[in-house]
Amino acid sequence: MSGHSKWAQIKRQKGVADARRGQLFGKLIREITVAVREGGADPQANVRLRLAVQKARDNNMPSENIERAIKRASGEAQGEALSEMILEGYGPGGAAIMVQAMTDNRNRTLQEVRNTFSRAGGSLGEAGSVAWNFNFKGVITIEAGPDEAEALALKAIDAGAEDVRVEPGFIEIYTEPAQFEAVRRALEGQGLHITSAELSQVPKATVILEERDAIQTLKLLDRLEELDDIQKVYCNLDYSEEVLEKLKALA
Repeated sequence: MSGHSKWAQIKRQKGVADARRGQLFGKLIREITVAVREGGADPQANVRLRLAVQKARDNNMPSENIERAIKRASGEAQGEALSEMILEGYGPGGAAIMVQAMTDNRNRTLQEVRNTFSRAGGSLGEAGSVAWNFNFKGVITIEAGPDEAEALALKAIDAGAEDVRVEPGFIEIYTEPAQFEAVRRALEGQGLHITSAELSQVPKATVILEERDAIQTLKLLDRLEELDDIQKVYCNLDYSEEVLEKLKALA
């Protein structure tokens, strides 16, 4: 599971979040829209909406944008008809990839994703072909120096975490989906700064590929996330610091 936040770290270091903020806001608005239509416009009664709003705030989306998205989705303004898709496939070297899309045209999205896999040397699979590789979990990331990581990990376990992984510069906390919100609030109540918190598909086991395949797979993940209809991309790839440095050099 240790590869989960490495990709997020790369994107932050590359400055991708700032460079693509306009595109990111569009994805966040889509998530808010579907959350409202599924569970209502009250964040306190709709966990999915509460998480979507929190993620929007974490990414500095203006409050008026968030409120406008909720109003549109609740019927106060006309909005596009969106549906969710889960697509599954394999990257170069065989890493398992799950793609969560939100689209108003399923055929268009399917073709775009299929073409992106093919151009990168991967392939789109059948439904269920890689889903068995993943568990749905709450994932909370906290930045931590080497001297504080162990103490923070113990706090997370005391707060109800199911598992904790210590990585250079941060700890990654895993929870059951039903316990996610309680653990997040308990950690925030202790004054800890949470870097990210989301419900995610976490690989049961990771794979380490040859350097060339690992870099090509990471590039594929990046290209998939660039597609307008794609909300989230999950992969069971893990990789070395050497691969990380070479990828940064290519950016």
